[in-house]
Formats: sequence, structure tokens, C-alpha cells
Amino acid sequence: MNIKIFNVSHGFCSLITADNKNLILIDGGSDGINFSPSSYLRSIGCNGIESFIISNYDEDHLTDLPNILNNFHIDVLYRNKSITPSQLEAMKLESGPITTAMRRTIDLANEYCNPVSNPPDFSGIQISIFYNDYPTFTDTNNLSVVTFLEYNGFSIVYPGDLEKAGWDKLLENISFQNKLKDVDIFVAAHHGRENGYNPKVFNYCKPWIIIISDKEIVHETQKNNYASHAKGILWNGGPEKRYVLTTRSDGHINIDKNNNGFHISI
Repeated sequence: MNIKIFNVSHGFCSLITADNKNLILIDGGSDGINFSPSSYLRSIGCNGIESFIISNYDEDHLTDLPNILNNFHIDVLYRNKSITPSQLEAMKLESGPITTAMRRTIDLANEYCNPVSNPPDFSGIQISIFYNDYPTFTDTNNLSVVTFLEYNGFSIVYPGDLEKAGWDKLLENISFQNKLKDVDIFVAAHHGRENGYNPKVFNYCKPWIIIISDKEIVHETQKNNYASHAKGILWNGGPEKRYVLTTRSDGHINIDKNNNGFHISI
């Protein structure tokens, strides 16, 4: 299995390639200048996306969605289904006109509304998703989809833009707690910002390393204590350990998982 977490500035996009070459795409963020997932997928000869996961219903997670949909078929869509397309549209209209990317997101939710009878095969990768319900929460961040990908004794979690209150609610779920206990790589919620950081999560989760997808630090509140929660990994074959990687400093982040463990490169 290969995982790529792309440098899309303030946004998110990750591509997972199974051993059988089937693809899972989490979000469709783009930096608007140097990188877009649709261009990358064309460059590797992609014929389609077996599963697309929307972790957050905000523009920075979906910037390139129109280009993705114009070029590639999606077999299965994962999203927070507690909010209907019409409710999502009404929520977005409260903050202004509907953008092209958001219109395509709403259309996608309307199109992919039936149960999946024959899910794609990902050569042993297991997908588990959790989310809070609408209208218990009425903001897009706390309606984020938290995705756990597990493969051959390895686990990574993608929490979207979940904030403290959303974490607290999900932590009431024993199954969610148990999934956290197995996590090796933790992707920081809400681009590492303080409002996505909940120290209670790390009562259950003891990752090797934490990854933050974001642009340059613009708020002092982004300087939280994530590093103290990671066990750390040896870096570049030397004695130095890394506890946190960021796309703003490290660029695209590549993770390979095989029978011998996982290896991270940049």
C-alpha cells in the first residue's frame, strides 16, 4: 500500500493506492498554482477512482473536485450522510453564493445516494468512517468524516477539520476509542490549528508520528503540543527522530507500507 499526502497549502488531499492498484482519494484540495490532484491522476494514467471520501464540506478540501469529476469516474462515495444535499446547500448559502466546487459536491451527494452492494476490493485495506450527526452539530468542521484506514497491522487516521466538541462527542463511542488505540500515523485535525486539537484523544491514541497539512503558520494558536503525543520515528537512517511532519515544511509526504513495516519519505 502507498499513501501520499499532497502539499496543497491550506487544504487537504491524500491518495491511497492499494496493492491491486485500486485508488482511494480523500478530498480534492489544490494549491491553485503548482499542484492539483486531477493533474497528478492524469500523470499516472488513472482510469478512475474506486472510492472518494469527503472528509469536510468546505472549499479548501474540494477545490479541484470539478476537474476530478470532469476527468474520472468515481465508483463509491463516502461522506457524512446525516446531512442531506438540500440541508448542505442551505447551510452553505448562509455564508454566500454556492461556489462551483460546492455545487459539484452537492450534485455528487444527490447522485451517490444508494447503498453499495459490491464495494471495491482494496487488497486488504479496511475503511472505517465515523461522524457526528446533523443537526446535533450544524457546522461543517464538527460534521467532518473521520476515516481510519487499516492494512496489515498498520493504521492511519484522517479526521478532517474536526474540532474539540466534535472529538468529545465521538470519544463517547467505544468503537471509536478502540480504533484510535491502533493508530500508527495521526493526521492532525483542521490543519493543526488549536481548535482541532483535543488532548483527550491521546488518552487512547499513541501514534508514531503526526502529519499536518497546511500553509505557513498565521496564528499563534497553531503552535500546540502535538509533538509530545508522538513516539517519533528515526529519520533518514540517522539517530535523529521526527515527531511531526508538515506539508508546509516537508512538501508532499509519501508513506509505503509492506510486510516489513512502514517507511515515510518526502
